[in-house]
Amino acid sequence: MRVSGKGSGRVSIAGLIAYKPGQRGHVFYRLRVHRNRPGERRSLSADDYATLVTAARHRLHAPIILIWDGVNTHTSHAMRQLIAARHRWLTVVQLPAYAPDLNPVEGLWSTMKSSLGNLAVDGVEHLAAIIRNRLKRIQYRPDLIPGFLTQTGLTLEPEPP
Repeated sequence: MRVSGKGSGRVSIAGLIAYKPGQRGHVFYRLRVHRNRPGERRSLSADDYATLVTAARHRLHAPIILIWDGVNTHTSHAMRQLIAARHRWLTVVQLPAYAPDLNPVEGLWSTMKSSLGNLAVDGVEHLAAIIRNRLKRIQYRPDLIPGFLTQTGLTLEPEPP
């Protein structure tokens, strides 16, 4: 999301939704504010994604099967090395090239953005604070998080043979 005017810049967010049968879902996210400074990275790095996944692992105390879309950072050489270093508890499954309808996080973003359309913010920090607030509200709506998976048509239960 870009912000124009005073304090202009952009906000990048990575999200992860964790599901475990019989338990409530969890939302994890990593937010980075970019202020358009010379030489500043304009997106999340492999380290940002690694920090997000590692934080989820520490909170959940369980192995993780990560289903990722095709963002170039997800498939980079640096990310492949980070995944290999966590192979004991991390399994990665790649979604097809363009499949937002199979990604539960797209429902999270849609819900979070639904009320941002006509919002006037004072700057990029104000936008980041609003995003954090909206994501925190979603985290505490246990009825909403399973809906993101349901919306994809995917389930946690394996298909019968």
